[in-house]
Amino acid sequence: MAVEIREIAQKFERISAHSHIGGLGLDENLRAKDVADGLVGQKRAREAAGIIVRLIKEGKMAGRGILIAGPPGTGKTAIAVAISKELGKDIPFVHVSASEFYSTEMKKTEALIQAMRKAIGVRIKETRVVLEGEVVGLDYNMVPNPYNPTQKIPESATLTLATTDEQKTFSVSGRLALQFLYQGIEVGDVIVIDKETGRVAKVGRSKKAKKKFDIGDYELVDVPKGRIEKEKEFTYVITLHDLDEANARRGGIFSIFEPVSKEIDNEVREAVDEQVKKWVEEGRAELVPGVLFIDETHLMDIELFAFMNRAMESEMAPIIILASNRGFAKIRGTDMVAPHGIPPDLLDRLLIITTEPYSEEEIRTIIEIRAAESGITLSKEALDKLTELGVKNSLRYAIQLLAPANELAKLRNSGKVELEDVERASQLFVDVSQSSEYLKRWEERMLGM
Repeated sequence: MAVEIREIAQKFERISAHSHIGGLGLDENLRAKDVADGLVGQKRAREAAGIIVRLIKEGKMAGRGILIAGPPGTGKTAIAVAISKELGKDIPFVHVSASEFYSTEMKKTEALIQAMRKAIGVRIKETRVVLEGEVVGLDYNMVPNPYNPTQKIPESATLTLATTDEQKTFSVSGRLALQFLYQGIEVGDVIVIDKETGRVAKVGRSKKAKKKFDIGDYELVDVPKGRIEKEKEFTYVITLHDLDEANARRGGIFSIFEPVSKEIDNEVREAVDEQVKKWVEEGRAELVPGVLFIDETHLMDIELFAFMNRAMESEMAPIIILASNRGFAKIRGTDMVAPHGIPPDLLDRLLIITTEPYSEEEIRTIIEIRAAESGITLSKEALDKLTELGVKNSLRYAIQLLAPANELAKLRNSGKVELEDVERASQLFVDVSQSSEYLKRWEERMLGM
């Protein structure tokens, strides 16, 4: 089933917490820069991650994983994203919470298998009819998510592409628009779209495009020449899970957009593995091991840990990164208390990185970056107040106040967030310590009655 891309005659803006990260921000000696590639601070953790990237590239991480341990809001996910970026732009990155493995729809080990296979890519080369050009216009038509009305998803989008010789505008389906959001496609990017399947590849950033904020390095490329629609050798990465789904559906034309709501038979996976090995032997494809990042590791149980321990030995295993903010916790399914809630035999196979709380200046810089990514202009006084709240309460709380404060500024018909907007937002939205203290007083009052 081909994805609909219709040319037409004639803004919602993507904002993601880690979309601006381009790498670990290290120099040639693997020393971390103060601010680089979208990362701020955490120098020791970033330098340790740089060593791990080298080990991965040299093939010396087989059978081992990574654990990032640190308090909430100290950049554990950001470092995991940066590791995947350092490994290559086509590297699959899968971020799951351990709680997602528990479902009534499938076994927990099946959910873990699917997550692991989503993190293993297959790079394929084919000659395809593609649309190639610089994105000069991208406008989303957002509608409420049918499964969560408090969130919005794209129903469709209007995309304008340009080369040095022509410019065309297309209307695209919601499935393709979701790809733009997930890949962080924005105006100024040079992209290639497979017209039949709708696979999107970001080639780089146009050399003539303006940067919103100088937060990292971009791969600058020339604006394509000739026609927008053309035949081209199209290199793309699909995952083993994508191929599993396609074979399980037995539908013929591969589509990565149709969800699967059931478990996949082992026979299907074995057939996919054999086919991929054949493609690799014929020189038509190559395996691209990606990164599986599992947050809230302490929520995994002993069965999942045992399965992961075995899976790490497989020749087709992704790089597994675990994250924990717990010092000691009970291993689910047992009465044993262990560091980070992880069995000792698995801990012995992990390289451990720790993250630390940010300094005041680092918090200020992070808030500036997040504001710029969100298109929010802050006055000096507003930035000072948000920094103060970030130090006193938490960095996440300060960043959460950016959007409400910006809405309050709009009510004043102002394009800049001022001190009064931040103060008003902090009065309306309290942080977790204030809310817990408030309810604690009510508990004491009720017990005293």
